[in-house]
Amino acid sequence: MSTTKGLEGVIATESSISSIIDDQLTYVGFTIDDLAENSSFEEVVFLLWNKRLPNSEELKEIKSQLNQNMELPKEVIDHFKSYDLKTVHPMAALRTAVSLLGLFDSEADEMDPSANLRKAVRLQAKIASVVTAFARIREGKEPISPKSDYSYAANFLYMLNGKEPEAIEVEAINKALVLHADHELNASTFTSRVCVATLSDVYSGITAAIGALKGPLHGGANERVMKMLTEIGEVDNAIPYIKEKMANKEKIMGMGHRVYRKGDPRAKHLKKMSKELTELTGQSKWYEMSVKIEDYIKAEKGLPANVDFYSASVYHSLGIDHDLFTPIFAMSRFSGWLAHMLEQYDNNRLIRPRAEYVGPKNQYYVPVEER
Repeated sequence: MSTTKGLEGVIATESSISSIIDDQLTYVGFTIDDLAENSSFEEVVFLLWNKRLPNSEELKEIKSQLNQNMELPKEVIDHFKSYDLKTVHPMAALRTAVSLLGLFDSEADEMDPSANLRKAVRLQAKIASVVTAFARIREGKEPISPKSDYSYAANFLYMLNGKEPEAIEVEAINKALVLHADHELNASTFTSRVCVATLSDVYSGITAAIGALKGPLHGGANERVMKMLTEIGEVDNAIPYIKEKMANKEKIMGMGHRVYRKGDPRAKHLKKMSKELTELTGQSKWYEMSVKIEDYIKAEKGLPANVDFYSASVYHSLGIDHDLFTPIFAMSRFSGWLAHMLEQYDNNRLIRPRAEYVGPKNQYYVPVEER
């Protein structure tokens, strides 16, 4: 039996949702560049779940369904208010809230395809409200209801800030949601598929996926990128800071990616958005600092930036708290997780790999008084 650490390079399943081939990411055959520049997040949600783009009526319908299902049960709001909000990380709150939502869904344990699709809509809709409600409650504010005529991205910003968002802000969030929606068989997606392969419900699968995404080697990277940029402080400090980190053999977050050799195709879209937003908000130093770091690491180590690197300055420029970066990642990735779980249900087999045993052998029990 041969093993591969971290399952690197192991083909674990077949999927028709997304692909990473020759450093190009596609969703159902559409390149990420095409979708990032042209599509709405709602179109991408429909695409991932149905394996095709919606027509105008279908797009109108899914937008309506998402908006109609954004309201949270009062019990979830009350649950947030019971937390010690000074110590609870948003990802921990998100993980618990999604599990709690399952208790208020009468179809939670219904497993037919139509019920699972209805639950997917409810989950995708409510995650935006979960993130924004938590953010407002910990600031001593009440959650805000969505607007029926807003897009998903616009409603997220409206429910977060309580004011009509600017067009460029909506564009930035929409683009970020599209770019993060799916990424083949990443750690959290694999976790979700393993969970529902037991024929557990989608709430369990999403809760498991959130647990995997919570780790700093997966979804937490952009939060740590912004922490690094904040520590650097000014553009002139960037290279000395990075040199010291490299001398100490410390990991530079947001650089390189296991599945890309030439570079993450998503990064350039958020790099452009970072430049525009930081200029607009008078915070160009974050973009300039990021470019300096990327250029230096690329020259020294051959590692270009990944999608997390520039998403940090994009979210910061929008005034979003740094510890909400990963929940926003999750808000987008719900669409991919749900697509993969629906696909797993359609052609299911229990996922049960083996492990190569490397422990001691030929041992014999000795009574405790003789040890």
